[in-house]
Amino acid sequence: MKAYFAGMELLDRAITVRDIVIGDYRTADVFKKWGVNYCCGGNLPLDEVCTLKNIDRQALEQDIRKATQNVSVPNSLNFESWSLEFLVDYIIHVHHDYLRNILPALKLSVDSFVNGHLKKYPYLEPVRGVFHNLAIELEEHTAHEEESIFPYVKQISNTYNRREVYGNLFVRTMRKPLSSIIDKEHRRIADLLLQLRAHTNNYTFTAEACANHQVMYRKLQELDADLVQHKHLENNILFPRAIEMEKSLLQLK
Repeated sequence: MKAYFAGMELLDRAITVRDIVIGDYRTADVFKKWGVNYCCGGNLPLDEVCTLKNIDRQALEQDIRKATQNVSVPNSLNFESWSLEFLVDYIIHVHHDYLRNILPALKLSVDSFVNGHLKKYPYLEPVRGVFHNLAIELEEHTAHEEESIFPYVKQISNTYNRREVYGNLFVRTMRKPLSSIIDKEHRRIADLLLQLRAHTNNYTFTAEACANHQVMYRKLQELDADLVQHKHLENNILFPRAIEMEKSLLQLK
């Protein structure tokens, strides 16, 4: 299928709304905003839809461009060289904010779709159940990190960098080492993510899947990809460095 946009110009002005969404799932939320049905009733050309619903086509196209902009992080970015304070802020403002934005809307859309299509797609019930458990776990975990773990990591880093003599006393105020606090929650998230992949066959939908079904799976796949990067930064960079700082501070006399 032709790409919807080439630079800033439309390639095919007669393309249907449904085909636009199937071509790029990120446009689904734009059509929802404008009250346009892109699923079973989305077989009308975009031009015709705009005329029938009295939609400002230029404004709609602008929203589509914003929604489909690709933002990528360079592969050469050296996260390991960042200070722990900056890395914590990056995780909060990029990955935690993403979760805060996507999870409430995705829970509603998953519930709405599954409730209306459970007879046709009975395998979606466990998908919904695992996703809801994952969403709850993520919401509780991010809150715990921001309220307790991340402030502690920043304090550990500041104390370590200043080589303050009371550093060992500060570390000992924690009832458990950092590693044991985070391990259980992260293992639970990883297990739920594996279950979600299994129940969705790695987010593979059948040939007859409607546009809403495809959009739901694409959004779950997007969530999966973000969590992989998110947890890599925490598990492989942030927390190991903080734990090493803890060990160093405990040796201070």
